[in-house]
Amino acid sequence: MTNELRKKLAIEKRRLDEINDFILNNENKLVNDLLAVVNKYGGPAQINQKAKEARNIDSLLHRLEKKKPSYVSDINWLMKQIDNESFISIDDYRKKVLGKKYSDTTFNEDCPVTLEISACQYFPFFVAEAKQALEKQELMPGRFIRVRNMKEQEEDGDLLAMSAAIQLLGSSCCETLDTKGTDGSNIHLGGPETITGYFGGIGQPNNHPIKWADEFLYFYTNYGVKQVLNINPGTIFLGYLLHKLGIDIEFKISVYMGNDNPYAVFWTLMAARLFSRKDGSTSLIGFNFSNSVNKTTIEMSDKIRNYLELGDFVRFEHHIFETWKSIVIQPYDRRDDLLELASNVKNISAKHEGGEIHVEEKRDHPSDILEYFLPKEELVEQGLMDAVTQNYLDKHEALNNTAKALTKKGLSFIAAPKLHHRGN
Repeated sequence: MTNELRKKLAIEKRRLDEINDFILNNENKLVNDLLAVVNKYGGPAQINQKAKEARNIDSLLHRLEKKKPSYVSDINWLMKQIDNESFISIDDYRKKVLGKKYSDTTFNEDCPVTLEISACQYFPFFVAEAKQALEKQELMPGRFIRVRNMKEQEEDGDLLAMSAAIQLLGSSCCETLDTKGTDGSNIHLGGPETITGYFGGIGQPNNHPIKWADEFLYFYTNYGVKQVLNINPGTIFLGYLLHKLGIDIEFKISVYMGNDNPYAVFWTLMAARLFSRKDGSTSLIGFNFSNSVNKTTIEMSDKIRNYLELGDFVRFEHHIFETWKSIVIQPYDRRDDLLELASNVKNISAKHEGGEIHVEEKRDHPSDILEYFLPKEELVEQGLMDAVTQNYLDKHEALNNTAKALTKKGLSFIAAPKLHHRGN
């Protein structure tokens, strides 16, 4: 009986043919509008070439010299430290943590956890973090998430500086485009007074997905920004299509998307697989679960990911800590879950969006995710820059504590590759 029922779930080939016919129809406005944006930037080959040129480190520094000369000095300092191998190596870090136990410890190198931090809003955050890491022989993240207004950071030089700095570290980085549901695209949603309107998703209504694609290609071709946050089924679909067309962009799905069960994960990964390239690659490079998922959900999702042969392409990103205010009920600490998962789930990252609980609860100004969306000018006017910088360094501390916990269990991690993984 069960097997007979199961057979009814098979997708008929003619249904797949119908989808292909719809996509390939010359009168399909959905596809035509996307192709028009792609052609606006010169087509896939030219788009990728422009991005490669924009990402060139010498080009970035030349442009930065004109935009923000003081930042060039910081980049030069970083390059000097890298050339001198001043940052602690992974072996030395393990010896520092384990002491005499180091020689007797065997490390599981099969499932390294990417050390991820969010959100590195301002280049001075990054500089303060790097100087502290050097002074205290700490680790820099293997992955950075940024949620700052793109046009604002384009204007003040932060985008150029961060693009250069991340390359020097060899870490990955995800930006957040301005075309998102909190940008006023949904005219009926405001702040907390309309919070129930967000229950269906913050949204990118009507023609905003095409605007999103246009903005993505602008920053890809002009700054080499390869990876962005994604929060909407429509823009996720366009991300798949852009990559399928041959444009080497990537995206990660936000926690705001609300993927909180294996069925939702299957739905998302199924589409990624259907629109993957011939080599199996997909533009879905990161998959942030909802904060409500448990260890079992992640393990089941991993089985789905591996069955669809997406294990090497799609990183599972799991919040270890969240900002103290405005997103979850505190205390929120998932480090123990990570330590259990890290021995058997590959391609996973530990995302640090908040500091340690005992640190955050004593801060006069604990971390608040709503401050991600404030203009820099407003933060300066309110005298908050020192406070939010400290909030970021608290996240850096939590990230290093996670690295210590992994090390003590004989588990491995990915920190900034060009700083710490020398010779590995």
